[in-house]
Amino acid sequence: MKFRRKKSDSDNQIDISPLIDMVFILLIFFMVSTTFVKDMQLDLERPGASSAMPSSSKSVRVYIDRAGDVFVDGQAVRIWALQGKLRQMLQVSGEKAVLVVTDKAVSAEKLIEVVDYCRLAGADDVGVATNNET
Repeated sequence: MKFRRKKSDSDNQIDISPLIDMVFILLIFFMVSTTFVKDMQLDLERPGASSAMPSSSKSVRVYIDRAGDVFVDGQAVRIWALQGKLRQMLQVSGEKAVLVVTDKAVSAEKLIEVVDYCRLAGADDVGVATNNET
């Protein structure tokens, strides 16, 4: 007596939908938990100083590029709006230190103007980054 076994399609297939769900859940978890480093992609040639000291990593950073454009928190800021933006950032962070990262070609007048706006915004400690600082 010969028994014939019926082949069913469900016996040969593996349900991978739970696996796909888990992959998407893990992907979303890692995307949400990843910390992104804010790094300005400006080509700056910093001035040098023999008395340079390391700066605080918690300080608010203001960038001035060769063209004299000012950047705070990765966004271009007009010079007249710099004081308000810095005041808001200093209140949120609780830190009262500002580090001005500038190019060597920026005029002293522009640098002094930015430092003045930083002090008017409420910063107690305003420094200028040199070659030895990050």
